[in-house]
Amino acid sequence: MKRFRSYTPTMVACYLGYVTQAITINLTPLLYVTFQQTFSLSLGQVGMLILVVFVTQIGVDLSSTRFGRMISYRTGCVLAAVFATLGLVSFSFLPDVLPDPYVGVILSSVLLSVGSGFVEVQVSPVVDAMPEERKTGAMSILHSFYCWGFTAVVLLSTLFFVTVGIHRWRLLMLLWAVIPAVTGALFCFVRMPVKTEERTGGGMAVRQLLSGRMFWLLMLLMVCAGAAEMVPAQWASLFAEAGLGVSKTVGDLLGPCTFALLQGLSRVAFGLFSVRWDSRRMLFFCGVLSLAGYSLIMLSPWPLLSLFGFGLCGIAIGPMWPGTLSLGSSRYPAGGTGMFGLLAFCGDFGCAVSPALIGAVSDRLQAEGAPVLEALRAGFGVCALFPAALLVILWLLGRCKLAEDSSARS
Repeated sequence: MKRFRSYTPTMVACYLGYVTQAITINLTPLLYVTFQQTFSLSLGQVGMLILVVFVTQIGVDLSSTRFGRMISYRTGCVLAAVFATLGLVSFSFLPDVLPDPYVGVILSSVLLSVGSGFVEVQVSPVVDAMPEERKTGAMSILHSFYCWGFTAVVLLSTLFFVTVGIHRWRLLMLLWAVIPAVTGALFCFVRMPVKTEERTGGGMAVRQLLSGRMFWLLMLLMVCAGAAEMVPAQWASLFAEAGLGVSKTVGDLLGPCTFALLQGLSRVAFGLFSVRWDSRRMLFFCGVLSLAGYSLIMLSPWPLLSLFGFGLCGIAIGPMWPGTLSLGSSRYPAGGTGMFGLLAFCGDFGCAVSPALIGAVSDRLQAEGAPVLEALRAGFGVCALFPAALLVILWLLGRCKLAEDSSARS
């Protein structure tokens, strides 16, 4: 089998891998209402669907810490694309052919979630293992493609719904399936770097990683990064609808799309200038900036200014996830797939906890008679604890590093 000699096609395949992850995560939520109407699903069934997606992705993250090192980078990346393709294709027919459509929706969602989980724990290690001096920059630019993919999913899917009709959503699934299919084919031929576990004589076992307090701090940092990112990403649209009185389509464009665009731009900027910036200090600055964005959202009397706070959060939060991965990679160069799996688990856990927290707080206040907008502001006030905790953890990481350096000198 003839393969590429340069690593440039490998980077392209990795970028497409993160576009694939954006498709697997963000396409089906656009169709939850349609699924309810088409297959007569209850809100409880939709909620259970979200839980199944979360549990599946968490399961892939955790299983990769044990089994990820047993398969090659190429196999893992191809599997990610295959599962994503199968999930999208099955959505176009499986709910219609099974006796219970809900079972078809669940099975298709599980396939998508497995593909998404494989992307996080297989593609990032590939970029980290490449002979690239600016690994922090490469990681940040890689993760910016999730933002570009998210923006494309919302914009192009909305355009499809307006021009073709939302009733043709099965065709939309097949059209989006082209990208993971192409990605999988490309991963079959690109040049792959030597796996970290092979390069370092087996890599670090999970037990070794968990034996150091610095790694526990990195895991907590990842929880906070995921939590701080997901709150504005998921609630920006509803905030725009409630605050400005716009439609859901306009709310999606003003909220999540703007957030994703600014997040992607900040990741590219961090990637391009990472040589000049110390990662930990940059993450500290991002934490301060995200707190400012959260403050605008919850304290501004003008909804339009609050939306500016969402944009500020997008800029600030962009480098957090890839920056934390880079910190882990630089501190534990032999961490390999197990390290990326644990950090991905922590990030996904944060992504699940924070939207649920703001939802619980907002629901409680609304039940007591508070307006929707004020209830959401209060929820953001509670979730501001995550970027605040991120700052504390970064300070502790600095102290931990100083202690290790002093111990090494003595």
